[in-house]
Parts: sequence; structure tokens; C-alpha cells
Amino acid sequence: MNDSHITRIGVAARYSEAAVFNGVVYLAGMVPESGDTDIEGQTQDVLEQVHQRLQEAGSDKSRILRTQIFLADIADIGAMNAVWDAWVVPGTAPPRATVQAALADPAWRIEIVVTAAQKAL
Repeated sequence: MNDSHITRIGVAARYSEAAVFNGVVYLAGMVPESGDTDIEGQTQDVLEQVHQRLQEAGSDKSRILRTQIFLADIADIGAMNAVWDAWVVPGTAPPRATVQAALADPAWRIEIVVTAAQKAL
């Protein structure tokens, strides 16, 4: 019998902001709070949300195992990378995929999905 417990954070009718299972944190796709800013502002906004969700789940950005980044326009990758590079803890850059994708709201320029390890208790 498997006694592992799934913890869900920020549960809504359609999805949870995060789920934790066996010491691994799975974040939902994080999107900007507002579509009124440029790619740099939206990236900063989303990375702050990632930071907050990881903290809530007992992790942090140095423990990211994998990141998927979806850009509405791949031409934004340079500006997005500048914000990303300043945010990532040196020496802990995770495996990452970045692709162009149609996002649910046309004002959104970015969506980020993260998987991370929890900190040891």
C-alpha cells in the first residue's frame, strides 16, 4: 500500500497552483497577473509567482529540476532570457525548454511551468 500523500496548494475548481508528492513540487503554468506590460515585466511577474509558490511548497528556485517556458512570440526570447539569467541562482540553472505557443489570453506573452525538489526536512 502506498502511504504517500499528495498536498495541493491554491486549489480551484479547474486546477491547483501546485501539487507536492514524494518531495517533488509540480507548479501549474504561471502566467502574468496583468497583460499590460512588456515581456520583461511579464517575465518578472511570473518569476515572482514561481518564487512564491515554491516557498509555499517548501522549496526555492535553487531546487528547480525542470522548467518549460512558453512564449507567445519566440522573438521575445532574448529579452526574456535577460530577466531569467538575472533571476536564476548561479550554478543551479535547471534543464529548460522554451517554445513558441498560442497562450490562452492574447495579452499574455509568457507562461512558465516548473518542477522542483522540496528542501530536506
